[in-house]
Amino acid sequence: QVQLVESGGGMVQAGGSLTLACTVSGSPSSLDEIGWYRQRAGSGRDLVARISVLGSPIYEESVRGRFAMFTDVDKNTVNLQMDKLTAEDTAVYYCNRASGRRFPWGQGTQVIVSS
Repeated sequence: QVQLVESGGGMVQAGGSLTLACTVSGSPSSLDEIGWYRQRAGSGRDLVARISVLGSPIYEESVRGRFAMFTDVDKNTVNLQMDKLTAEDTAVYYCNRASGRRFPWGQGTQVIVSS
């Protein structure tokens, strides 16, 4: 069974940066299946970054140009570099399949951006 563990969240001032990591265990078919979601307080879970069928990352409009997703095959992680953070980025961040049947959700990692 695939297990997903998110880490790297924390509190940061507006304009700052964080790098999140999604550690994947249990041998999914490909790390490229994994995308990053976030859930703001009182809202649903939104997909903000994923890998397209062509192999290039695609970002939700509000994070485009500020977030970058990359994989570390040796560590079996899918990472999310987040720069120029704003208060609107405050959320719990999760990783999971970007499409199809989702793996069991991890606990997520909390990101709090103070203005």
